[in-house]
Amino acid sequence: MEPGFTVTVNGVAREVAAGPERSLLEVLREELGITGPKLGCGEGMCGACTVLLGRRAVTACTTPAGEAAGHRVTTVEGLAEDGLLHPVQQAWMETGAMQCGYCTPGWLTGCAALLARVPHPDDARIDAELAGHVCRCCTYPRIRAAVHRAAELMEQPESLEPVPVPAAEPAVAVGAAARPWDLVAPDPDAFLAGLREGLVSVAGREPAPGVLTTSTRAWLHVGPDGVVTAFTGKVEAGQGTRGALSLLVAEELRVPPGAVRVLMGDTGVSPFDMGTFGSRSIPDAAPLLCRAAAAARRVLREAAAQRFGLAEADITLAEGMAVGPDGAPSASFGELVTGMRRVEQARADEQVTDPGAWRRAGRPARSAAAGTAVTGTKRFPSNLAVPGMLHGCVLRAPAYGARLLGLDLAAAQAMPGIQVVRDGDFVGVVAPTARAARAAVTAIAADWELTPQPGQAELEAYLRAHPAEGQGHSAPYRHAAGDVDAALATGPLRLEATYTTAYVAHVPLEPRVALARWESGRLTVWTGTSTPFRARGELAEALGLDEAAVQVIVPDYGGGFGGKHGAAAALEAARLARAAGGPVKVAWTREEEFRWGYLRPAAVIDVAASADATGQLTGWSFTNINSGQAGIGTPYRVPSQRIAYQPADSPLPQGSYRALAATANSFARESHMDEMARLAGADPLVFRLDHLDDERLATVLRRAADRIGWDRHDQQPAGHGLGLACGWEKGGRVATAAEVRVDDDGRLYVLRLVTAFDCGAVIDPANLANQVEGATVMGLGGALFEQVDFADGVIRNASLSQYRVPRLPDVPPVETILIDRPDQPSAGGGETPLIAVAPALANAIRAATGTRIRSLPLAPNGKVGRA
Repeated sequence: MEPGFTVTVNGVAREVAAGPERSLLEVLREELGITGPKLGCGEGMCGACTVLLGRRAVTACTTPAGEAAGHRVTTVEGLAEDGLLHPVQQAWMETGAMQCGYCTPGWLTGCAALLARVPHPDDARIDAELAGHVCRCCTYPRIRAAVHRAAELMEQPESLEPVPVPAAEPAVAVGAAARPWDLVAPDPDAFLAGLREGLVSVAGREPAPGVLTTSTRAWLHVGPDGVVTAFTGKVEAGQGTRGALSLLVAEELRVPPGAVRVLMGDTGVSPFDMGTFGSRSIPDAAPLLCRAAAAARRVLREAAAQRFGLAEADITLAEGMAVGPDGAPSASFGELVTGMRRVEQARADEQVTDPGAWRRAGRPARSAAAGTAVTGTKRFPSNLAVPGMLHGCVLRAPAYGARLLGLDLAAAQAMPGIQVVRDGDFVGVVAPTARAARAAVTAIAADWELTPQPGQAELEAYLRAHPAEGQGHSAPYRHAAGDVDAALATGPLRLEATYTTAYVAHVPLEPRVALARWESGRLTVWTGTSTPFRARGELAEALGLDEAAVQVIVPDYGGGFGGKHGAAAALEAARLARAAGGPVKVAWTREEEFRWGYLRPAAVIDVAASADATGQLTGWSFTNINSGQAGIGTPYRVPSQRIAYQPADSPLPQGSYRALAATANSFARESHMDEMARLAGADPLVFRLDHLDDERLATVLRRAADRIGWDRHDQQPAGHGLGLACGWEKGGRVATAAEVRVDDDGRLYVLRLVTAFDCGAVIDPANLANQVEGATVMGLGGALFEQVDFADGVIRNASLSQYRVPRLPDVPPVETILIDRPDQPSAGGGETPLIAVAPALANAIRAATGTRIRSLPLAPNGKVGRA
């Protein structure tokens, strides 16, 4: 056996087994159990695994472990000193420079190394030094602010806060201790049967015909310890839903937000939910939890009045206490429910607090999970482990559409500790380590039959030639009003154009991962999925189980953006675990995430419009091929209109993506509206406003235009341009304004982005602004350079060194305008802010160059043409 070596990690000498050629990341995570550094790409291109080697920041995935021998290794877990946060940790918390938090540990160690060398870097230095880091949630504007704040805190040690004590895990963790309930199935009767003590409040509703409602039930538990646990089937992947729901429950129950836990996405205890998608968490889940909390408040007031012998009107609830007149008598909520075993059904007319009267919600709040993210203790799916856990790996085809003809398993089966599993065309291996599993699956010799596939050059023609029927929201869609053909034929102003968008990858920084365990014929899976109940159904069907025998638990995970629906990795882990007779963890590589996760659909959109001599629109024809019907309607007043969506047989796997098809449809609509304005000789802002009847949409458009300085849009220097776009989607209204410069060589520089957003009543303005900024920057990537390169069924840029996502140097100043409307219901904020970015940029480029670009991405090589 080869001798090992010693590595000093976070001040402690650790013995490492043989194999200095292994990556430092593998040693830290798999051998030493230090999970702060994250696996993001495996090639040193995302920064998620950054650690300090001495004073140098290095990517642990590309650093051989042997290079750390005799050196100090510092991970995010070792940054704090003497019980106080490191300045970078505190700065990230103060500025909210994170969403899912998966990338945060790498940013913190990288920033610590930067500030040790450059005490006060400017933005250009920050961008250059930290360009190797990726935040796929795109919180880059806040990251810049966090670096500057950390630089200040480096000189203010007296301002540093203690390391926060982690709260109890809000999600059910592996090997969790007994809870105050023991559920067999998630329904109120099971709560009552299993409840040992406390109050359970349940709210439900019947979905309205023809209205999408992803959540129909919610419940919460008030325990003798005073802790309130809210239950929802929604999940958290960085969108801030957990924090928003905890604020709303705290508001209704009159308790501090820290007294509320939100248990999400556990099919064993959560109410059924269709999934976390479409910005439906706040519109669907929040009202139910508010009603459940209001019902619990009513019961607590009744219990206090009975205990004190007072009228209910004389009872005040505040800070988790029920008090009588002048503050006495008093009892805590925990005292009131001690000995109680009650399930209360919320009434339809429960008195929910009006947003105009909010005292906790509606104000900035620091994320409760921020402390775990900055200290490296947050438990992502990729961090989970159980005793006796093995690692699994699956054999993949070399291309889409490939058919397995034959296998030679001898080499893999001869490897020590390897078990090969075959179930039809499913082939995988189980091994003691992830490295051994990868080596074994690589040793399998497989014979494949490949079939010809279209590539990028043939995509538009292929989609047009291969219409599909589709089902549900993917079914064909038709809307018509007036005589469109006559309007188009007779309008003195007429324009036809085709707009296209590329396939885009989700690129969540945490690749898919699942841990599966079988016990007495029952399956439990921990995984990152936005649809845990759908995943449960898929697992049960594929494995021949009743759904009651399957539990899917979703810890907060490292980003999804619509790309982690269903049970892909979970099913692989479950199959391997059943064959192996023990728990198995399957973690996809970055290449697998690119090639075997689905993509944002490509789009081909044909638009024709006409206007009369006064510039009023008379006809509008809009046909989307393949990408979807989200956002396909027009908010503009047009008497004759025909709008259609035609599904197609996509050559690549495709599915949901942040904002769905609304991005492609908005790009085509808002680009065409700009062209019609120019054709009519009208100001693009005035032209839009003249056709808008929705005052909320008009308001965000005016606000964005004012902030960008639209009154000087026609006075820009040569090569400079301003652009506008707006849209409504998922109950929200958004407008984006862009300022760009194009130099003589065609090089594009985005100088500013402004997004004005109205999503009704604002619950947490700090988190909402963070979501708007992140969506705006993510939209920047899809607008300018993100695209999947493919041919013959193979994605050819399946790595972060080949597929470009936004990084710090790409991000201009981003300004956010939030319009709070307490009189309107709260809509989701994570998706709609993305949809107007691409058309605003396209319109700005047209203003700067005279060239109209009708395909996304607009500048894949950083340059645009000139007229």
